Amino acid sequence: MSTKTDAPDEPGATADESGDLGAAGSQLSTAPKEDVSLPSLGPIGWVRWFWRQLTSMRVALLLLFLLSIGAIPGSLIPQTSIDPVKVDAFKEKHTTLAEVYDKLGMFHVYSSVWFSAIYLLLFISLIGCIVPRAWQFVGQLRGRPPAAPRRLTRLPAYTTWHTDARPEQVLDAAERMLRKRRFRIRREGTAVASEKGYLREAGNLLFHVALIVMLVAFAVGGLWKSEGGKLVTEGDGFSNSLTQYDDFSSGPFFDTDTMEPFGFTMDSFDATYERTGPQKGTPRTFRANITYFTGADGTEHKKSIEVNTPLDIAGNKVYLLSHGYAPVVTVKDGRGKVVYHGAVPFLPQDPKNFTSSGVVKVPGAQNKDGKRNQLGFQALFVPTFGGKNSGSMFSQFPAPDFPVLSVNAWHGDLGMDSGLPQNVYQLDTKRLTQYKDASGDFFKKMLLPKDRAAQMLGHTGAKLTPEQLAAESTMNLPNGDGSITFEGIKTWASFKIAHQPGNGLALTGAVCALLGLAASLFIQRRRVWVRAEQGADGVTVVEMAGLGRSESARVAEELAALAAELTPGAPLASPAADTADGPGTSAEDPTEPSDSADPADPSEGARA
Repeated sequence: MSTKTDAPDEPGATADESGDLGAAGSQLSTAPKEDVSLPSLGPIGWVRWFWRQLTSMRVALLLLFLLSIGAIPGSLIPQTSIDPVKVDAFKEKHTTLAEVYDKLGMFHVYSSVWFSAIYLLLFISLIGCIVPRAWQFVGQLRGRPPAAPRRLTRLPAYTTWHTDARPEQVLDAAERMLRKRRFRIRREGTAVASEKGYLREAGNLLFHVALIVMLVAFAVGGLWKSEGGKLVTEGDGFSNSLTQYDDFSSGPFFDTDTMEPFGFTMDSFDATYERTGPQKGTPRTFRANITYFTGADGTEHKKSIEVNTPLDIAGNKVYLLSHGYAPVVTVKDGRGKVVYHGAVPFLPQDPKNFTSSGVVKVPGAQNKDGKRNQLGFQALFVPTFGGKNSGSMFSQFPAPDFPVLSVNAWHGDLGMDSGLPQNVYQLDTKRLTQYKDASGDFFKKMLLPKDRAAQMLGHTGAKLTPEQLAAESTMNLPNGDGSITFEGIKTWASFKIAHQPGNGLALTGAVCALLGLAASLFIQRRRVWVRAEQGADGVTVVEMAGLGRSESARVAEELAALAAELTPGAPLASPAADTADGPGTSAEDPTEPSDSADPADPSEGARA
C-alpha cells in the first residue's frame, strides 16, 4: 500500500489547463463566485457593481470593524442619554472641543447619523451575504457527492493497493464503511463517492445569521428601552411610575403607559468594612434589604440586592449602584413650629471615607413675628470624625462610628417661587443672608446625633478640641428665628431600574454566533473517493483519495484511517500476485486508472 500526501507540484495551474477534477473539486464552499468583469456603463451597471461590493464579505468585515471603532467615543465621551450633567460640565470645561464634538454627534454617538448609517449598511451587507450562500447551500444539500475524478493520483491525499477481492465486494465494503462514518454516499460505475462536513457551512451561515440577530436585538433594545435612577432612603419606597424617577430616559418607541406596575421599599441597608490591616476601610458588604411587589394587589416578597447582583421584577432589572448617609434633621421656625422633619441625603465628597455634603431648604419658615423668613442650611457630614486640631471636617473611616454634622445657616429668599428648577443638593445664596453671632462671625455649629450625643461626647477615640466639645444636637438660630436638630442617621441607596427588551435575543444571538464560529473553525468539509477496478491479470486495483476545502494534514490522516478500516474487506493481494504483475505495477507503485489519458490539474486540491 502506498500513500501520497504531498502538496500539488504546480500551484500556478488553473482549471482551464485541465479538467481532471471537474465537479469533484468544486463547491466545497458556499462562498459566491466573484465575477471579475467590470460593470457596464450606465446607472444599472453601477448599481449592480455597488450592490456586489456592499454584499461582499470584505465589506461586511470592514463595516463591522468601523462599527466597533465608532462605539469607542461612546464609552470615552459623556453621553446625553446617560448623564446629561456630565455633558454640561464637559461643555463648560472644554468650550472649543465641545463645539466640535457637538457637530460630530459625539455626545449622542449611538443615535448619531454616521453611527446609524454604519449600522444599517452592516445589516444590509450581512443579509446580502447570507441569502445567496444559504440558497447555494440548500442546493448542495439536495445534491449528491460529485463523481470520482479521472486521476485520483492528482489529489492531495492518495493511496492504492492490490487485493484478491472482486471490485463489487470492495465497493460494497467501502459503502458500508463510509455510511458508518456518516458520509453521504454516491455509487456510480467502479467508484464510490462520499462527502462529509456540511456542518462547517451550516456553522458559517449560523454565525452570520446570529450577527443579524444581535444587530436586531441591539436595535430593539435601543428603540424600546427605558432606564431611570432613584435614590431611596431607609424606610422609603419606590413605585414604577414616571413621576417617581429622579432621572429617566427611554427609546423613541417606548410607551410610558405600558410601564409594568411594581414597587419596593428599602427596609434596611447593610454595609461592612475592613477595620484592621493594610486594607482598612475596604468595603466587604453592600446589601440593600427590600420588600417588593408586582401588580396593583401583588404579594409582597423580601429580597436583598447587592452590587452586580440585580433583582428581576416584572421584566425590569433593579441594580444597586451606590449608597451614602442621610442625616435626620428637625427644623423649627421662629414660632416654634416644626416646619421640616426628615432624612436628607448627603452626597459623598470622599468616596472612600464618605465625607459628605448636603443642603436643607425650608421654604415655609417664618420668624417670631409671623413674617416670611425662608431658611437654608449648608452642612458637611462625616461618619467618623477625624478633624482634631485641623480646623476642618473630614472622615477617617466610612462606617458611622463617630458622626458629626457641621451646619451653616442662611435666611431670606430661597428663590423657589420663581418656577425655575433647582438642584436639591445646592443652595443658591444670591438672595440669602448668612446668620452671624454676637461677635459678628458667621454662625455655624457642629452637631452630634441626638440619640447618641452623650455617647459621642464620651468617645475617647474622637479627641475633640475644647471648641468641639461644646457640640450639641441642636443649633439655635440668632434672634429667635428657629433651630435645627440633628436627630440621627439613616442610609440611602441609589438604584437603577432598566428595561432592556432585546437582552434575551442578544444572548441567543451571541450563543449561536459562538456555536457557528466553532463549527466553521473545527469542522472541515472533505470528500473521499474509492475506486476498484479489475486488471487484465484478474487482480483488483483499489484506489482511495481525499480532498478538503483547504490543505490540512487531517485529510491525509483520515484517509489513512479509512484505508486501514477498509483493509479487512479488501485485503492486500498475496506477494506472488504482485510479483506477477511486473516491476511497474507493484503495490508500492500506484496503478494508473485506465481512463487517465489527460494530465490532471494539480491546483484544484489547494484551491478547494
